[in-house]
Amino acid sequence: MRLGLGSYACAWAVGVPGYQHPGGLDGAGLIDLARELGVRVVQIDDNIPIEQQSSEQIQRIGRAATDAGIEIELGTRGVALSHLRNFLQFSRQLDSHLLRVVVDTATHQPSPGEIVETMKLLAPEIIDAGVVLGIENHGRLEASVLAEIVDRISSPAVGICLDTTNSFGGALEGPGWVVQTLGPYAVNLHLKDFIIRREPHMMGFRIAGAPVGQGLLDVPWVLDQLRRFRRDVNVILELWPPPEPDVAATIAKESLWRASSVRYLRTLIPD
Repeated sequence: MRLGLGSYACAWAVGVPGYQHPGGLDGAGLIDLARELGVRVVQIDDNIPIEQQSSEQIQRIGRAATDAGIEIELGTRGVALSHLRNFLQFSRQLDSHLLRVVVDTATHQPSPGEIVETMKLLAPEIIDAGVVLGIENHGRLEASVLAEIVDRISSPAVGICLDTTNSFGGALEGPGWVVQTLGPYAVNLHLKDFIIRREPHMMGFRIAGAPVGQGLLDVPWVLDQLRRFRRDVNVILELWPPPEPDVAATIAKESLWRASSVRYLRTLIPD
């Protein structure tokens, strides 16, 4: 296992819709942050959309990663064949061997059958590109459905990008069940911690993020389970910091959470 930094560990610094700020973090900046933190893997996801970068910007990202000795992984949304084929080309350009995919977009929520059909058709091209594609549990589809999808695709090129908290939303599944169900298929791990607190008025609960190691997630157990399943995957840090009164303060908090989380994870993942 190797520790990595995801662009969703820097979401406020990148820019969250409705909370934009000038000078948002870009792909090269994400690589600089990873180098400062001593992390050797970076996952550039859809909040820094590679498809919107110029060829010069993509080359700059590639040079920065090579100079820093950092491995790049890519992430995107959507399962349209033309879109995924474009991302296989980006993967070649950036020497990325892992492509994380959220199957849903704002305008298209594919059925399990459509996902299977698309991935079966694309699997030979994924292999030819030297890439493994990880379908992320992003909330809508239950873990058992995702496991069945990967079973039906039946290709070494396609597995699961296992997220520890996303399935609370939509699928209503906690990390214990999700890790046990999807762990055997994991090709990538999105690790983010969380807390659950009762609202002050006592009418319900709130799920929120926490620095890794300071929330309710049993991180050593998650890593032990993946090792038990013989899944030697990169562990990508993500964070859910609730906003402060202004964006600058929120970005500063996110930075503190990032540093704290990496320090904790280094006790478990020395690389």
